[in-house]
Amino acid sequence: MLKIGIIGLGAIGQRLLSQFEEHRAVSITAVCDVSEVLAKQTAERLGDVQFYTDYQHLIADGNVELVYVAVPPKLHHAIVMHALQAKKHVLCEKPLANSLEEAEEMARAAKEAGIVHAMNFPLNYGQAATKFAELLGEGYIGKLRRVQLTMNFPQWPRAWQQNDWVGEREQGGFVLEVGVHYIQQILKLFGEMNNIHSKLEFPDNPISCETGIFATAELVDGTPVLIEGLSRISGKESIGFIAYGSKGVLSIENWGLLRGGKTGEELEVLSLEETVPSRLIDELVKAINGEKAEIYDFEVGYQAQKILECLRA
Repeated sequence: MLKIGIIGLGAIGQRLLSQFEEHRAVSITAVCDVSEVLAKQTAERLGDVQFYTDYQHLIADGNVELVYVAVPPKLHHAIVMHALQAKKHVLCEKPLANSLEEAEEMARAAKEAGIVHAMNFPLNYGQAATKFAELLGEGYIGKLRRVQLTMNFPQWPRAWQQNDWVGEREQGGFVLEVGVHYIQQILKLFGEMNNIHSKLEFPDNPISCETGIFATAELVDGTPVLIEGLSRISGKESIGFIAYGSKGVLSIENWGLLRGGKTGEELEVLSLEETVPSRLIDELVKAINGEKAEIYDFEVGYQAQKILECLRA
């Protein structure tokens, strides 16, 4: 039974907390949050769980084998480095860090620590992205012509995500919070990106995050990549990740809807019924047991951070 300690009990942390609860091979043994009320309530609801308000105390807890870090990006570096020094396995939320320098140090330290280190990039464990990758591998779209990411948000931060840092320039914004998922997918599926040119739009408030991005890049073979997005607009939130090819098109819409079509045909919703993706917690357990596992480690997080810093420069 893998014993897990969770640091950060906000909206993001709660998502995986419920998955940990339901998994037979793991046990939540400790939780931590700066809100003592939230930490205590969560521990009482889980039953027989220790709660802390100081992350150092959770990391020092002998009953914790893996630390899940679900706090704002600015806090990742200090907490993760402390966990690595304690030789605890670590699962960290994205983005890996709050700067490229921090991300590089964390990736290097994690490798040297000899523990399992992983990022929570949930698209990799979803049906749509799994099928998307399978169809690409089968040559569904033919030769790749263009990759495009479009992100539109009527409101940012979103209604369910009303934390100050999410809307601030230092560690928030939709490019960082949402774009990172798809940057990681581009790197995974298509390889490195070069020749990045990014134009950001900002509001008058000097601490507020971007309200728009228009960026171009190239894959190693010269294939163009287009990244665009706006907030504070009319309509509904929409996120589109599209691969255009010589024989067809594949598109992931709003995280989980997969569409595809051959050249000259309409895009149709593609069935995901027979697609069985890996599950993050299953893969973590495998990795810690020394088995081959599909996890995305801190080096993956560092590579994504490099692209993010170029886009946000």
